[in-house]
Amino acid sequence: MFEVREKPEMVERALLVRLYFDPREEDESEALLEELGELVSTLGIGVVEKLLVRSREMHKKFLCGTGKAAEIAELAKAHECDVLVFDNQLAPSQQREWERAADMTVLDREEVILDIFARRAQTKEARLQVELARMQYALPRLARMWGHLDREGGSGGGVGGGGASRGMGEKQIEVDRRMANVRIDRARRELEDVRKQRATQRKEREKMETPHAAIVGYTNAGKSTLLNKLSGADVMAKDMLFATLDTTTRKIELPDGQPLLITDTVGFVRNLPHRLVEAFKATLEEAVLADFLIHVLDATSPEIERFHETTLKVLGELGAADKRTITALNKIDLVTEPERLAELRRLYPDALHISAANGLGMEALLLKCSEVMADRVRRKKYRIPQSRADLIGVLHRDAKVLSTEYEDNDILVTAVVPASIAGRLEEFGI
Repeated sequence: MFEVREKPEMVERALLVRLYFDPREEDESEALLEELGELVSTLGIGVVEKLLVRSREMHKKFLCGTGKAAEIAELAKAHECDVLVFDNQLAPSQQREWERAADMTVLDREEVILDIFARRAQTKEARLQVELARMQYALPRLARMWGHLDREGGSGGGVGGGGASRGMGEKQIEVDRRMANVRIDRARRELEDVRKQRATQRKEREKMETPHAAIVGYTNAGKSTLLNKLSGADVMAKDMLFATLDTTTRKIELPDGQPLLITDTVGFVRNLPHRLVEAFKATLEEAVLADFLIHVLDATSPEIERFHETTLKVLGELGAADKRTITALNKIDLVTEPERLAELRRLYPDALHISAANGLGMEALLLKCSEVMADRVRRKKYRIPQSRADLIGVLHRDAKVLSTEYEDNDILVTAVVPASIAGRLEEFGI
């Protein structure tokens, strides 16, 4: 039966490698290699060394030359590693060649991210998205997964006679490919059903006319911690990459009394595999459909500019680049150097300085949200006849009622009213 392999479960010691080909890419390559270390550690695999390797040109077999490949393989063996992890994306044939040369498991950045996602997915939607992405990744790699059967080619003497003219391994590969394609099609259908359910839920939210904000940003920037602080929710918030894979939406009240739905989204990462962007489109489309975005940046990160660019790039791919956005520099309380604070103010002059962990700047953030949505609501006073109890019901359902008084046969109501129902109540305004 076709199964996506779980090799990271069996490894404990890893050598990390990133190959780069342009001298101008050295600094960025070094930063990406450090990030790969965090990703691998998230899987619980120990990192024994990180190796940044420059190759003058890209080779088809190993990406680098055979001599350099032999050196890397020997270094991994000297460290007694049981896995080689490449920050580069490896073709199936290159992965096979590296496994032959090093005689150990070889992973690339995409497979590492897929395995993290597989462990973190909680809801049916997230699990389906991960399953689809992992199977699409594994399909062209089935040949090496059945390499242990290559020696079991049949002769004519077995049961079934001439039916063994093709090797058992080849037969199993064909069976697995069919099963893989069946499972991919099934996952796509089930995911489409889940997306339809989400669309129905979204329509219900839109009927309520409640404004909606999505928290976006690089992975581990503090998005879930911010949602917890604003809403009192209990979303998992840990100092690890991709702690959140499932969207969580909570309702809060802004200072002007207006309700606001806030959604926590999956974090972005540089070189996010394209198939994951596609697979997680249903999750990330919360960012596309939100009224505005809260872009959270980790003020303590030396890579903050690149993280900012990565998030904007992914939002652009999703069609959300033009959304109204509030930028928030999180963990600002941990930035103590005056020079660094001045640099952050220069880079992001309009950003709010917050700390989701201790609540610093939360009031300013909520006020900013109110400003962004000011065109949607008005604070109004109405004199409504008691005979029009239906309008009182509309106010309680779709607006924020601040006070209610009775005078003769009228009801005096003060409320924060969204523009969608303001017209129906205009004749009763005071």
